[in-house]
Amino acid sequence: MNFQQLRIIRESARCNYNLTDVASMLFTSQSGVSRHIRELEEELGVEIFIRRGKRLIGMTEPGKALLTVAERILSDANNIRRIADVFANKDSGELSIVTTHTQARYSLPAVIKEFRELYPRVRLVLNQGSPEEIVAMLQSGEADVGIASEKLMSEEQLAAFPYYRWHHAILVPEEHPLTKEAEITLETLSQYPLVTYRRGITGRSRLDVAFQAAGLKPEVVLSAQDSDVIKTYVELGLGVGLLADMSYNRERDTGLVSINAEHLFEANTVWLGVKRGQLQRKYAWRFIQLCNPQLTLTEIEEQILAPYSSEPALDYQI
Repeated sequence: MNFQQLRIIRESARCNYNLTDVASMLFTSQSGVSRHIRELEEELGVEIFIRRGKRLIGMTEPGKALLTVAERILSDANNIRRIADVFANKDSGELSIVTTHTQARYSLPAVIKEFRELYPRVRLVLNQGSPEEIVAMLQSGEADVGIASEKLMSEEQLAAFPYYRWHHAILVPEEHPLTKEAEITLETLSQYPLVTYRRGITGRSRLDVAFQAAGLKPEVVLSAQDSDVIKTYVELGLGVGLLADMSYNRERDTGLVSINAEHLFEANTVWLGVKRGQLQRKYAWRFIQLCNPQLTLTEIEEQILAPYSSEPALDYQI
């Protein structure tokens, strides 16, 4: 048994058992992935995956148990690699942040600029992904800090801190009929084709819940992953945009008008997530504090080190 085999088990679950994607993620060949799986099953004497012909479609019960152990072993190995670096380099190194496009584009630039001024010797790595991908990268130790929606709050392995609250806004071209409405209702809004986020990101569930509660079924003609795409198609007249209010800039988004929609949809909270017990240099905690100045470094430290199970949290911190 070796670490590569354990990585293959982990990535297979993440990639929905698509071995081509697993091979791509691990920079190896599909035949190599298949060989590692076969050799591990032969060594253990059990089948790890459920198969349909040559395709993997799921995990057996032994496979699920092995996945849990593999996640823990790979996480511990990652911490071992961090130890020397953590103690040797207090104000230099690398900080890996994973977030959604909207946060990377609109809320983080000012924070990252301030962080760089404080820690010029720290290399920043900024990755983008869905909330599910963000959680997976935090749990595996591939990212230090994750920034996303409420999904970070529901994961026991993660310590979550509030970042800020935001609302959806209505975006239309200038002279659109909605700009002349005294107060827009959900019923009025549902009469227009809508352009908004795809399901699972940037508070899309808040929109769906509001329309459903009102007994309305609006026509979403385009679902996109980021705000810039939404704005582009609103400009083209494809429909009325529903997007995060902070993504609109009056000077930059000329020809478009943002209309307040706080009375229509519930507010959203963006959260900062860190894996509990993962070795971190203090500048990772300082980054969190820059995002939310109301937090103290002591509060951040205590929450990150608080155990989520019977196992003690690591306390190797600088």
